[in-house]
Amino acid sequence: MSNGPISLDEALASFDALWSPRVVTRVNDYDVRIAKVEGEHVWHVHDDTDEFFLVLDGELHISLRGPGGERTVLLPRGSVFTVPRGTEHRPYAPSGAAILMFEPTGTLSVGDRHDEIPDHVDATTGHALGG
Repeated sequence: MSNGPISLDEALASFDALWSPRVVTRVNDYDVRIAKVEGEHVWHVHDDTDEFFLVLDGELHISLRGPGGERTVLLPRGSVFTVPRGTEHRPYAPSGAAILMFEPTGTLSVGDRHDEIPDHVDATTGHALGG
C-alpha cells in the first residue's frame, strides 16, 4: 500500500475487470475500494456491516428489498449512499460506472448471503492495485 497520494483516475486506469474491486488504501480497519461496474451485480446481504458507495463516474442504481417491498435508488456521478447492514441489495449500472466503496477489511464483495454468483462478478475481499 502506498504511503503517498493516490490518483483515483490513475488507479481506475490500471485495470479493466468489472465488478472486481481494488483496495486503494486503508483507514483503520476499513478498506477504501474502487471498482468499474456495468450490468448487474448479485442480490446479496452484509449481515454485520453497512456498505458505503460513492459514484465517481457514470450512474449507479441500487435495488433494495425490505419490509415495505422493493425500491431502487439512483446515484448519479458525485452521489453517495449507504446500504444499511442486513439489507438485501443489488447494485447495477446499465451504462457503466466507476465507484468507491468503504467497508471493513475482509468484507466479501458478494456479502454474507447471496444469490448464485454469475461469471462476471468477482467474489473477493478486494485486490491490491496492480493485481
